[in-house]
Amino acid sequence: MKTKGTINNKVNIVTLGCSKNLVDSEEIYTQLKANKISVTHESKKSDASIVVINTCGFIDNAKQESIDTILRYVDAKQNGLVDKVYVTGCLSHRYKDDLEKEIPLVDAFFGTNELPRLLKTLKADYKHELVGERLLTTPAHYAYLKIAEGCDRPCSFCAIPLMRGTHVSRPMEQLVEQAKNFAKKGTKEIILIAQDLTYYGLDLYKKRNLAELLDRLADVENIDWIRLQYAYPAGFPLDVLDVMKNRSNVCNYLDMPLQHGSTDMLKAMRRGITREKTEQLVNTIRDKVPNIAIRTTLIAGHPNETEKDFEEMYTFVEKMKFDRLGIFTYSHEENTHSHTFEDNIPAETKQERADEIMALQEGISAELNQKKVGQTFKVLFDRKEGGYFIGRTEHDSPEVDNEVLVPIKAENKEAIYIAKGEFANVKINSATEFDLFGEICS
Repeated sequence: MKTKGTINNKVNIVTLGCSKNLVDSEEIYTQLKANKISVTHESKKSDASIVVINTCGFIDNAKQESIDTILRYVDAKQNGLVDKVYVTGCLSHRYKDDLEKEIPLVDAFFGTNELPRLLKTLKADYKHELVGERLLTTPAHYAYLKIAEGCDRPCSFCAIPLMRGTHVSRPMEQLVEQAKNFAKKGTKEIILIAQDLTYYGLDLYKKRNLAELLDRLADVENIDWIRLQYAYPAGFPLDVLDVMKNRSNVCNYLDMPLQHGSTDMLKAMRRGITREKTEQLVNTIRDKVPNIAIRTTLIAGHPNETEKDFEEMYTFVEKMKFDRLGIFTYSHEENTHSHTFEDNIPAETKQERADEIMALQEGISAELNQKKVGQTFKVLFDRKEGGYFIGRTEHDSPEVDNEVLVPIKAENKEAIYIAKGEFANVKINSATEFDLFGEICS
């Protein structure tokens, strides 16, 4: 079988999993570009001879997707469509020995902290001067800013510390400099990410320092929106809310995975908080920042979750009326504390419970969105698609939240044009459970 050969050394990076993985892929991309190596990200073409797969190992579905992707490119290698297949990221870090035995046709596996070794294999030098520099694979107008790596939390169900290690904050000066670099290149929104934003600074500055970081990032010229994702409820630093309230470019938005609404389950999950304290925290956040949108994530079917526990989670969601909500079914992960228990909730029951919560949330989302009809919002536009310009309000993060759709040509009106990455004021005319429809205000 004829292969591509070694003359074409173009690299295609394939990213699976969360935005934190995307940042890692962008760092690989940036380093390769600096080494004058031809590189693409998620290319639809088949002109790359080398594929780097950045895997996710978070839960069963994500692991299966990663394995399926690896196998697909191994098949491509066997059919002479690519020369080399390299695998990095969380799945590779956690199961490297097993993967090497099971999929020997992969040319090499790398852990989450082995970027220099990966680059050396690709015949590239690791350029330390590029720390803080990053070429984006997202649209230029928004960028993810990873403020820390790893996690020190003891959550019973979570394997992330096994793959990402303990919490390590990035120096504040480095993060501010990176935000300035983004702004110079036209980025208008930065999205702060980490396994746990609220732990930021404890290792470097011996105190929770997210509020100060947020304040300093808000000083960066031409950054219009700063968004917070992945906050932890126990020990939440309330001074962050003061910055959010006082700085106009800090979005009234908080992504805070709460995981459950039953105190017994929260204890089993080792979350360090009760339902009552969670409700108090959410109410405090809403009191301090009345216009805030709170996104949360829950887990259905953790070991020993009773029908009573599930009912408590259901009534918790019903009562708190979160603006955005997602739910996972529990995944039984080796070497976690929860793995010491029997995975005793049937898969069908897990899914039924997750579906019930999402059906409830659909109704809540529809109710909250109907209240927005007639209001005007500042919208950042991401793309044009299917006869609409599509954007987001400050209450919506890319990929996971509501979108605002503005018709390119409304009835009895001239066609309009909105550039990607531009802001416009939009009056909302109608709404569904997860989308808003409106028109540009003159």
